[in-house]
Amino acid sequence: MYPFLFHNVFARMDPERAHGLAFAAIRGAAAAPGVRSAVRLTAAPRHPELRVRALGIDFPGPFGLAAGFDKNAVGVDGLTMLGFDFVEVGTVTARPQAGNEPTRLFRLIPDRALVNRMGFNNDGSAAVAARLARRRYGRRTPYRPNAVVGVNIGKNKSVPESGAVQDYVTATERLAGHADYLVVNVSSPNTPGLRDLQAVRHLGPLLAAVRAAADGVAAAARPGAPGPPARVPLLVKIAPDLADEDVDEVADLALELGLDGIIATNTTVARDGLTTAADRVAAIGAGGLSGAPLRDRALDVLRRLHARVGGPDEHGIVLFGAGGIETAEHAWERILAGATLVQGYSGFVYEGPLWPRRIHRGLAELLAASPYATLADAVGADARKAST
Repeated sequence: MYPFLFHNVFARMDPERAHGLAFAAIRGAAAAPGVRSAVRLTAAPRHPELRVRALGIDFPGPFGLAAGFDKNAVGVDGLTMLGFDFVEVGTVTARPQAGNEPTRLFRLIPDRALVNRMGFNNDGSAAVAARLARRRYGRRTPYRPNAVVGVNIGKNKSVPESGAVQDYVTATERLAGHADYLVVNVSSPNTPGLRDLQAVRHLGPLLAAVRAAADGVAAAARPGAPGPPARVPLLVKIAPDLADEDVDEVADLALELGLDGIIATNTTVARDGLTTAADRVAAIGAGGLSGAPLRDRALDVLRRLHARVGGPDEHGIVLFGAGGIETAEHAWERILAGATLVQGYSGFVYEGPLWPRRIHRGLAELLAASPYATLADAVGADARKAST
């Protein structure tokens, strides 16, 4: 039914309007207990063998929704209702901003891809923090369980490079207390100068400042309490367009700083090998490309990172695989390449609300047919095979 709905209704709409309508429907279903219960029973079966422990957190499975879909933490319950094992909200900036002028979201349907130049449109860190606090400390029921929520933070467009560190620190101070993990986004192509922060001479001081701010939030939340304060895991999200040598430098920096994880990868500015007509691609213009065309490069970056930092048991760095994941086979490929957790986004647009269910079912079948007892055993298995 969803392919019919997509091609005959959503594909005829402006993509941003279609997103808004679909997301409103998800949130509406989650707000009605009877509907929510029925959806969870049919759309989100759980496979206990897919449970994952990473970043000190128990995940119900390895498959999450990447940042960008729920920018303002307004639909976590609806998205977990559909079966996503975790939801990364954002990107959130210190202050609210409208983002770039519409039209700013485009479909490349022949390539099963999206191009966006949204520009971090969001309600700002204070509003999102208040929303997450209400959700975290609100009443829990079997139909509204705790969910793993990551928070992705970025820089306001109006802030110059000289003020970037303080901008991230402000967002961290407001959001770290409400995040299961925190992601520093320095890889979106839609904020001028942002990707320059991936250079290690900028990235090192930025991550150190964010780490200190997050630790300060944790310490302030437990004044006088025995033992060390709770520590929010800190990750960085990198672009697929980095040169291999720069990927190595980011990996080395992560080891040096004791970073908790790296997400590989964000969207790309490349337009190579597309099926969509060249004049259509040119007319769309600038923006980050996501979806199927990103798959090969994102996988290459993940493999390179794993070769550099090893598995999570070696140096404690957890790798997330993202970019072009559409099927359980794609997710399994990332796990074998070194990803403990995987994320999708564009596939949700093309596959619809039963997508998480199909990913879970397929992963459970792939795990059962493999020589590995658990998903943790499978992480990085390709590298181990190559070394022997």
